[in-house]
Amino acid sequence: MCVCPGPRRIGIPVRSSSLSLLSDAMPAPTQLFFPLIRNCELSRIYGTACYCHHKHLCCSSPYIPQSHLRYAPHPAYATFCRPKENWWQYTQGRRYASTPQKFYLTPPQVNSILKANEYSFKVPEFDGKNVSSVLGFDSNQLPANAPIEDRRSAATCLQTRGMLLGVFDGHAGCACSQAVSERLFYYIAVSLLPHETLLEIENAVESGRALLPILQWHKHPNDYFSKEASKLYFNSLRTYWQELIDLNTGETADIDVKEALINAFKRLDNDISLEAQVGDPNSFLNYLVLRVAFSGATACVAHVDGVNLHVANTGDSRAMLGVQEEDGSWSAVTLSNDHNAQNERELERLKLEHPKNEAKSVVKQDRLLGLLMPFRAFGDVKFKWSIDLQKRVIESGPDQLNDNEYTKFIPPNYHTPPYLTAEPEVTYHRLRPQDKFLVLATDGLWETMHRQDVVRIVGEYLTGMHHQQPIAVGGYKVTLGQMHGLLTERRAKMSSVFEDQNAATHLIRHAVGNNEFGSVDHERLSKMLSLPEELARMYRDDITIIVVQFNSHVVGACQNQE
Repeated sequence: MCVCPGPRRIGIPVRSSSLSLLSDAMPAPTQLFFPLIRNCELSRIYGTACYCHHKHLCCSSPYIPQSHLRYAPHPAYATFCRPKENWWQYTQGRRYASTPQKFYLTPPQVNSILKANEYSFKVPEFDGKNVSSVLGFDSNQLPANAPIEDRRSAATCLQTRGMLLGVFDGHAGCACSQAVSERLFYYIAVSLLPHETLLEIENAVESGRALLPILQWHKHPNDYFSKEASKLYFNSLRTYWQELIDLNTGETADIDVKEALINAFKRLDNDISLEAQVGDPNSFLNYLVLRVAFSGATACVAHVDGVNLHVANTGDSRAMLGVQEEDGSWSAVTLSNDHNAQNERELERLKLEHPKNEAKSVVKQDRLLGLLMPFRAFGDVKFKWSIDLQKRVIESGPDQLNDNEYTKFIPPNYHTPPYLTAEPEVTYHRLRPQDKFLVLATDGLWETMHRQDVVRIVGEYLTGMHHQQPIAVGGYKVTLGQMHGLLTERRAKMSSVFEDQNAATHLIRHAVGNNEFGSVDHERLSKMLSLPEELARMYRDDITIIVVQFNSHVVGACQNQE
């Protein structure tokens, strides 16, 4: 399927004998009716003439106005994306009904799909070091791409304080988002470690002793780590902490969290680039590091330590704080900025980083060089490396890389790279008792829902969970009929709470199934989840959500102590 971004998209199934370098996804018969949709585990039967993601341009459809696409077509992709033969003959065995069908998923089938990737974690009130300001978190993912290109991560810092939580939105495949989701938290944790702890870890490696655990991961069974690349990743991380040891004179000083986050993002992106340039004797790893570097990923990461909340964002995923006002209503506080053409400061930054004669070409049709929607991302070396370096790496790389048209394509008006950076924008917020939760989500959510609706739905959901506690009547005598009325009223208001025991799942249900009145329409939800893989991406993007719930009592106590 050719997956072109935009509110409406056309997919054309065709045959192909070659695999695309940056696409791990190949269309297959619909598997959305089955609950166990595992990342990168779906067998692929049919090929495609081309493949792209909403972050990258590679083709356009004659049925869609170009203004509807998030990427404008470019002639360089014409031969890469055009089917080699008449595609109509291949659609005959795969006809889509022209009249609406009456089949809908049952509520249990809908729940099986929505809950397949959900995960919840409750934080112990006291972890042996300090009382946590985080009660716990819920996370979930709903694929649109096959396999899903989004990733998520959550971990507790063991050698320092705090929790790390993040969402990662991949484009041009899932390779980069997978690598960043595995590696970034280690780089952040190392950046936060004091000099003495870094020395202790290095000495343990030198002497062959067991290492101090740095992170405690909180993972869904579908969230995996690449065992084949673990040694390579560890060696790069070790080089980083060795440099930190050399730079640090051993003087005790408070570590700046903002600086640590920025350094970790930039260093990981640099290592991704360096690993691709150096290559690896192992053919599998050599191909892997190139796939990681030529694909891309945005990242939105939160570090929570007591009342101190830092959000580091690169790209167009978002962090939204849910605040409960005195009257019980909910308001949304944005803790991240989108790095795209809608951000005037980003446009100005890009233009200032390049010569004046490129002012009209660096951003065209709201895209970086007319191609890429986010202005900051990991990987995407096609927007960072010089032309000579790109050609040298491709020519010396494996055949899969050298034969791929996308990797050989040079963006138009490519004169003064790099045009793209992974440096995050870091926002600090001091938590207050009225700050009840934080929503981290990829743009698949924000494209379908307004931030205020997101916060209101989550807030009402959390309140609904509280309302499920036994009804207290304060010692008054009530009749059976009165009690029945109380229970009926509560059930009418909070019926969806009994369906979902995960705030992220509840939010996805609304994002996909909401009707024009703002309520979940089961018929609409069933239709959206019934779409074949070939069509699902035409209507929505991958959705990944983490909802972090704060402990208001702990936050309030911390404020009182100060």
